Amino acid sequence: MREFKPPRKSFIYYYVIVMVAIMLLNVFVFPRILQPRVTEVPYNQFLNMLEKGEVSEVSRDDVQILFADKEEPPKLYKTGPMDDPALLEKMHTAGIKFYSPIVEPASPIMTFLLSWIVPIGIFMLLGRLLGNRLSKMGSMNAMQLGKSNAKIYIESETGTSFDDVAGQEEAKEALSEVVDFLHNPKKYTEVGAIMPKGVLLVGPPGTGKTLLAKAVAGEAKVPFFSISGSEFVEMFVGMGAAKVRDLFKQANEKAPCIVFIDEIDTIGKRRESGAGFGGNDEREQTLNQLLSEMDGFDASKGVMILAATNRPEILDPALTRPGRFDRRIPVELPDLPGRVAILKVHAKKVRLAPDVDLERAARAAAGASGADLANLINEAALRAVRHNRKTVTQEDLEESIDVIVAGHQKKDRVMSDREKKIVAYHEVGHAMVAALQAGSAPVHKITIIPRTSGALGFTMQVEEEERYLMSKEDIENRISSITGGRAAEELVFNSITTGAANDIEQATKLARAMVTRYGMVDEFGMVAFDQQQSQYLGGGFTTNCSSETQGKIDALTVQIVREQYDKAYQALKDNERKLHEIAQVLYEQETLTGEQFMEILGSPANLPEAQPAIEV
Repeated sequence: MREFKPPRKSFIYYYVIVMVAIMLLNVFVFPRILQPRVTEVPYNQFLNMLEKGEVSEVSRDDVQILFADKEEPPKLYKTGPMDDPALLEKMHTAGIKFYSPIVEPASPIMTFLLSWIVPIGIFMLLGRLLGNRLSKMGSMNAMQLGKSNAKIYIESETGTSFDDVAGQEEAKEALSEVVDFLHNPKKYTEVGAIMPKGVLLVGPPGTGKTLLAKAVAGEAKVPFFSISGSEFVEMFVGMGAAKVRDLFKQANEKAPCIVFIDEIDTIGKRRESGAGFGGNDEREQTLNQLLSEMDGFDASKGVMILAATNRPEILDPALTRPGRFDRRIPVELPDLPGRVAILKVHAKKVRLAPDVDLERAARAAAGASGADLANLINEAALRAVRHNRKTVTQEDLEESIDVIVAGHQKKDRVMSDREKKIVAYHEVGHAMVAALQAGSAPVHKITIIPRTSGALGFTMQVEEEERYLMSKEDIENRISSITGGRAAEELVFNSITTGAANDIEQATKLARAMVTRYGMVDEFGMVAFDQQQSQYLGGGFTTNCSSETQGKIDALTVQIVREQYDKAYQALKDNERKLHEIAQVLYEQETLTGEQFMEILGSPANLPEAQPAIEV
């Protein structure tokens, strides 16, 4: 490997700076230092000093009168010229020297020496001293620019194993093969098997990609190099490539080991041709060096490259081809058993009450990542401390879920009586429409307590079991439940409010997805018009179709939402008495559990004529 030698620094820049500094000193500083100090006085004070015999000599021009006193050394004064014909006679009588030079001009040689030679000599001496010091440190400092900033964890410092990772059984199983190879490489070489040079961990944020990499190093009991992709990016072109060379050099010296590059998409973005003038030469040189190093090292030595990213779709194909990152391991959001296992891992760090049901909390936290679940346990523990309890209760877990979903309770927001009634009917409308439909998720909680996220209340539904597919009827029922809040407002108050803004957005997204992605309308059939921009970061969708087709998509979206809204309105109208009854209880208690709601709702069939329970 060719050694990286930084260019020697020239001191010409220092000398240029010195010359500029000297010129500025000659203009602004030295003239003030060399020029004698002159005190300005009034003309009458000059006459008084002249009469007292305190003046030794005088010099006059059209601008000023300069005079000196008889002290040693003499002090200089100046005053303005006045039209005083008697002045000459007074000075002649007093025997004062007139028009004599007061300050002898400085010697040109001395001025040149003081203004140029002495300062240059001083600066050259300082420059020589600094230059000697920099020459000793310069090489080392320059080489530091090309050093990788990878954190090295030895066996005793890693402290992480597969037991610390829950909810990612498939990923752990795939990575256990890497650990086994690092322990017993001969078993694989005897068969002729070659382990992948690189393993790419992909998945949403917070799912434990970095934790899995540390667990692999902890299980294998080998050195672990950890570095972020952004640490390779430098201001100077070539420094990132030098860091890559240094990182692989250190890894080869400490083999067997694991090199982990987090957020590799920072340097591994797809190279685009014709990107315009300038481009990002530093990033591309760093990527090219990484590709070269991965081709050059021997995987049989036990150097394993792990990398993590949330954006695998933007990586350069040369980086993800076989022979570099051979294996891609998805680290997805955990399912229900995985969420229960993650909660159990984090619950070991806190003191739980005996009746805490972690599975119930895991069901309510559908779609949460490992980081979200860790935060859930921590929020519950913090709430227990705020309420002066020694253990975490089920209520703490439930409230921490609400905090993650909708934010903390906004206790300083006081709604008017009418607004509180509207919110109560709105949330009961969601819950009743969901309960009156077959196949909808059971209602878990209804509340009208305002939250810091801006929500004035919310209705939570929790599936009884994990669902991975949704039928057309399921989506239509979901849209109907979402529109139930606005339908209840219109039915009871004969008016609508802005409280349904988020509901409208969700309903529109689902209806549009039925048209553009799921092929659930007869007009288009199995045709997709939307393409997702980022699989793991929740990116938006881009629509590729003609303007005429776009108009049809909009019309079908409006039609689906309107049909489900009408269905929700009719369901609430048919059960209006129960709507008033449940809204009254929610208005008074502010929060209802799913069990309390279903107990009041009872059987929706053959209900009596509706009677408002709250004055509206």
